[in-house]
Amino acid sequence: MLIIGHRGAMGHAPENTLQSVQIALDIGVDWIEIDVYAVENDIVVIHDDTLDRTTNGHGAVMEHSLASLRRLDAGKGQQIPLLSEVVNLIDAKVGLNIELKGPGTAAPVINYLSEHLPPHWTQDQILLSSFDHTELQRAKRLNPVFNRAPLYWTGEIDYDFVMGELEAVCVNPSLRMVNQKIVDEAHDNGLAVLVYTVNEKADIERMRKMGVDGIFTNFPDRA
Repeated sequence: MLIIGHRGAMGHAPENTLQSVQIALDIGVDWIEIDVYAVENDIVVIHDDTLDRTTNGHGAVMEHSLASLRRLDAGKGQQIPLLSEVVNLIDAKVGLNIELKGPGTAAPVINYLSEHLPPHWTQDQILLSSFDHTELQRAKRLNPVFNRAPLYWTGEIDYDFVMGELEAVCVNPSLRMVNQKIVDEAHDNGLAVLVYTVNEKADIERMRKMGVDGIFTNFPDRA
């Protein structure tokens, strides 16, 4: 079962910061997950569409310039990082799951990965995920070599869409919706199952017994 550091190791450091990513690496995760928005001509790493919860700023992320975002404190003196900074810090030591969070992120992320991903990274070390499945479709059209995974909070999984339109390699359901039937159906369709967000030891063990392929966790040391 893959252990994926959720927004780095956000149980131990401010989420989606370089400090959080470094702690996840030090713990020994298999993958790291981050969230991204496209701002001006770059890609910033932040989860919410507003700044108030995770920084000392206010208002919508997309209503700020890149320079003003970079001046903010994202917790404990940490800066909102760029995708390129996270890639350089990870340095292909583990895989990177990039969640396309903001509007219109598929094109700039694919452009970065296609043109600027350091050559010692392999395409299988990148996974693109999103609740916005149209963004994943767009990513596939722009460059299909980077793997894709739709996120689900609740509801039914349309395997014809996942395997046909998206040509995904896995599905990422929430802990609240995952059950043995979903795991077995996904596996029967040749898809891996990565479950978010699994923090309690009892849930971690339950996911192991269920046979899921990986978990996103704020506390990767517990797993």
